[in-house]
Amino acid sequence: MENSSFSKLRLALVSLLAWTAVGVVFAVPRLASNAAWWFVLRGSLADWWAWGLLVPVIVAVDRRLPIAVNNVRTRLAAHIAIGIPTTLVYSYIAALLQVIAGVMAWPGAIGLGPLHEAMKGGLLWNLLVYLLVVGGWQAVQYSQHYLASQLRLERLERNFSEARLNVLRMQLDPHFLFNALNTISSLVGSQPKLARGMIEQLGDLLRLSLESGRRQQVRLSEELEFLGHYLAIQKTRFGDTLHVVVDVPASAHHILVPSLILQPLVENAVRHGLAPRPGGGTVWVRAAIDAAVLHLTVEDDGVGLGDTWTDDQAGLGLSVTRERIAMLHPAQDAGLHIGSREGGGTRVRILIPMRTAEVLGDE
Repeated sequence: MENSSFSKLRLALVSLLAWTAVGVVFAVPRLASNAAWWFVLRGSLADWWAWGLLVPVIVAVDRRLPIAVNNVRTRLAAHIAIGIPTTLVYSYIAALLQVIAGVMAWPGAIGLGPLHEAMKGGLLWNLLVYLLVVGGWQAVQYSQHYLASQLRLERLERNFSEARLNVLRMQLDPHFLFNALNTISSLVGSQPKLARGMIEQLGDLLRLSLESGRRQQVRLSEELEFLGHYLAIQKTRFGDTLHVVVDVPASAHHILVPSLILQPLVENAVRHGLAPRPGGGTVWVRAAIDAAVLHLTVEDDGVGLGDTWTDDQAGLGLSVTRERIAMLHPAQDAGLHIGSREGGGTRVRILIPMRTAEVLGDE
């Protein structure tokens, strides 16, 4: 209630200052006349303050018109019809204020005096001022509607982006889960002990996935913990043929990265790079910070991409990861780049603008 009263008072003061400024401006050309300047100024202020008193009435009438806002012609015709009697009312209000200001005597403000003055030439001018007031009010309404529509559009875009990210993550989780289960099922009959160990690792993976909830970004340290359980499953399957080197400085552990960003890259390196190669190979996971940008690199010395490979052939994991990065960092220097590794194999590099976990907590 206090805020509402303060807003109304502030609006009234602003309106008073605005109409006073208009009155002063229109009084300036008449100051050269023989009349005293204060007499001319008081008369001009009385004329324009009368419009200031009528503005709330004009706005209230406009709000109650049963005509759509976009029906400009009909609203204009209605306001012209309303404006004529309104200008006549204005004549009496202005005359009353001139009496209060000492510009006019009481006999001139009553009876048909103000009406005669209006009909002698002031009617069209007053009607024009009325239409200008209505036009200004319409401009304010359009501005408010535009700002409101922009806020709704931004809210819808944000909700759509969050929904899209959740859909992408839902695509990624089953993709990994089915591959892990296939790995476990291949060992259940021949090596049940190893299969049980892999099931425990998979349980830890699912627990971490549930703990991350609907967060689209996690600390790099959490992502590395998740990756460690996945690699434990893969090492159980491949044994000594799979070597993994993780080189991530401690200074990068608190940087935020998209959740489940490393696992699909390592999975591709293992399944498509090392698995077809006799004797296995090595996967390198590296992180570096350069110019406020986190560089994540996953390399393998496997069979490589081949001479005919194109970027359009990226699998589900890489495609989803690339799209998530683009949605989380749409206007920044971020992206996923796939290429051949020097010496053979594949190299995937991810660029992510640095944001610390503390920033996410503030949001």
